[in-house]
Amino acid sequence: MEPTEITEFSNQMKEAHESPLTHISLAISILAVLVAMVTVLGHRSHTEAVLMQSRAGDQWAEYQSRKLRAENLQVTSDLLTLQPVDDKIAAKKRLDDYHTKITKWTAQLDGDQAKAKEFESKVEVEEAHAARYDLGEAFLQIAVVLCSVTLLTRRTAYFIFGLSLAAVGLVASASALFIH
Repeated sequence: MEPTEITEFSNQMKEAHESPLTHISLAISILAVLVAMVTVLGHRSHTEAVLMQSRAGDQWAEYQSRKLRAENLQVTSDLLTLQPVDDKIAAKKRLDDYHTKITKWTAQLDGDQAKAKEFESKVEVEEAHAARYDLGEAFLQIAVVLCSVTLLTRRTAYFIFGLSLAAVGLVASASALFIH
């Protein structure tokens, strides 16, 4: 394009009242960036919820295995006390060893259970975060579409309504930060 054509095109845009649409295009671009940011935050929250759920499952499996070992050893200990033995000293030593392990494993069960419940509560928090981010993302995407309609129709009502929905989306997304 030659410099005169650029000036002529600029004058045509001013005459057609197209300069306000530049601001609308910029707003749409900013909204698109906000959609991307909220989407990433939502995906990270979903991923964190899945990881915490996996950790909770692992912790419950550890709890169950420890509980089963303690119960199996208790049964073995009970059977050993009911059986006649030749070497009572060795049997007593073995029973004491079993009771020590049973006591240790039983004491660890409460800690395992508490850790598993802690992971489960973190899952709930992350799912709540993700839900807020998803809601915010939906409002922001709708806002981008409505603001884009403004470019086609030249009606600012769509733009104002789109910005209103964008504000709702931002508030919904920001509210995720207050969930603990």
